Amino acid sequence: MNFLISMVAGFGFFFVGVPAALSLSKIFGAWTTVNERQARVFTLFGDVIGTIDEPGFHFLWARLGLKAALVPIFGKVQDVDLRLDQEYLRSQAVNSEEGAPMGIGIWYEMSVKDAANYLFKNADPRGSLRANVSNAAVRTLSNMKLGDMLETRHVMSQAVRNEVTPRSIEWGYQLGSVYVRKVHFRDLAMIRQIEEKVVNRLRQVTSAIRQDGSNQVNIIKSSADRTAATEFARAAAQRPLIVGKALQKISEDREVMDAMFEILETQRLVESNAPVTLLPERSPTTDLLVPLLAGQLPSKVPSK
Repeated sequence: MNFLISMVAGFGFFFVGVPAALSLSKIFGAWTTVNERQARVFTLFGDVIGTIDEPGFHFLWARLGLKAALVPIFGKVQDVDLRLDQEYLRSQAVNSEEGAPMGIGIWYEMSVKDAANYLFKNADPRGSLRANVSNAAVRTLSNMKLGDMLETRHVMSQAVRNEVTPRSIEWGYQLGSVYVRKVHFRDLAMIRQIEEKVVNRLRQVTSAIRQDGSNQVNIIKSSADRTAATEFARAAAQRPLIVGKALQKISEDREVMDAMFEILETQRLVESNAPVTLLPERSPTTDLLVPLLAGQLPSKVPSK
C-alpha cells in the first residue's frame, strides 16, 4: 500500500505538479525560451526593460529582476525574426551621363541586428529600407557614363551599400550583400535603334567574313594552280631529256636501233588506218606490176 501511495504521489508530482508549476511560473514571468534566430523584447509601461536574442532557456528574474513578474500583466513580449532575408528592386529609373534612360535592378540582403530599434525606431523599417535603397541607387548611380554603368557593377553595388548602411543600422537592420543584377534601357525607341545597329553590324561582319573566306579560297586555288603548272612544265621539260638519253643508249647497238625504228614505223602505219598493198619480193613480174598499181586510183583497197 505504501508503494502504491508513493507511486501515485510521484506520478502526480512529475506529470501534474511540475508542469503546473512551470506553467504558473511562466505566467508570472519567471522564465522563457528563445528559439534559434529569434529575439524577444520585453516592455513594461512603454519602456524596453530587456532584449534576449540568445537561443535556449532563460531565467527572467535573474536577467531582468522583479520587473519580469509584472511584464505578463502590465507589459508586452514581442518576438522578432532575426533570420536573413532578401529583396529585389526592379528597374530603378536612373539616367546616364549621356542622357540615356536606364533601369537598374538591385538585389540586397538584410537581417535584424537590434530588435528594439527595429520595433520602435521606425514604424515600417522594411519599407523604409526599401525606399532608402531605391533613393541611394538613384543618387549614386545617376550621371554615370553609360560604359561604366554597363561594366562596373561591383563598384556600383559597393556605392549603394555604403550609402544605405549607416541609416539601416539606426533602424535596427544590418544590410548584407548588395548586388546590381540588371542594367537595361527603358526607352523602347532606343532599344529598337540599338537592335537595328546590332543587326546591321552583324550583317557587315558576316559579309566581311564571307568575302575574306572567298579571297582565301581564291588565293589557295591560285597557289595550287601555279604549283601544278610549274610541276607540269618541269615534267614536260624532263621528257625530251629522258627520251633523248634512252635513244642515245639504243643507238649504241645498230641492230636494236634498226629494229626499234622499224617497229615504230609499222606501228605508225597501223595506227594511221592508211591502205597498204603487199607485193611479193623483187622479180620481173614485180617490176611490171608496181607502175601499174601506182597508176591506178582505187576507191578502196582492203588492208591486210
